[in-house]
Amino acid sequence: MMRFAVTAFAALGLGGCVIADVTGVADTSPAGAIQRQYASPTAFYARQIVIPPGYATIRLPGIIPDEGAFSGDTEAQAESVFRKIAASLKEAGASEGDVVAMTVYLATPTPGGNMDFDGMMRAYGRHYGSDAQPNRPVRSTVQVAGLVRPGILVEIEVTAAVPASR
Repeated sequence: MMRFAVTAFAALGLGGCVIADVTGVADTSPAGAIQRQYASPTAFYARQIVIPPGYATIRLPGIIPDEGAFSGDTEAQAESVFRKIAASLKEAGASEGDVVAMTVYLATPTPGGNMDFDGMMRAYGRHYGSDAQPNRPVRSTVQVAGLVRPGILVEIEVTAAVPASR
């Protein structure tokens, strides 16, 4: 009985561990740079990102669209949010290319409906994974019942990493 209990507790301790499969597109970053692994060259987000020592992190809280963007259009709201993220990052000495993690919260435009993931992706693609800015963060996208104010369909929080000496 004791052996079973020890095994059960050991399994609980490992319950949150993840074994990462990094057999995707090879990373060509120079030594000491952030390493990004993608499942394919056209993947919308990174499979894994490794930040080496010597980097500072910048956390932006959940950012919502400008009040004038409460149009009921997810793409327009997402574009407003991505522009605000870019401006906040610039103030902090970073850019969209430095974003390593992103959580996207999408509310449904109509009660009982589905989130407009495609609308958010159209705006996202103009800022991440483009020829002008090819870096893509690890990302989670979550459908939520509602956000902080009526009419808001998009809220995004990000983490960026920059060399501490920048």
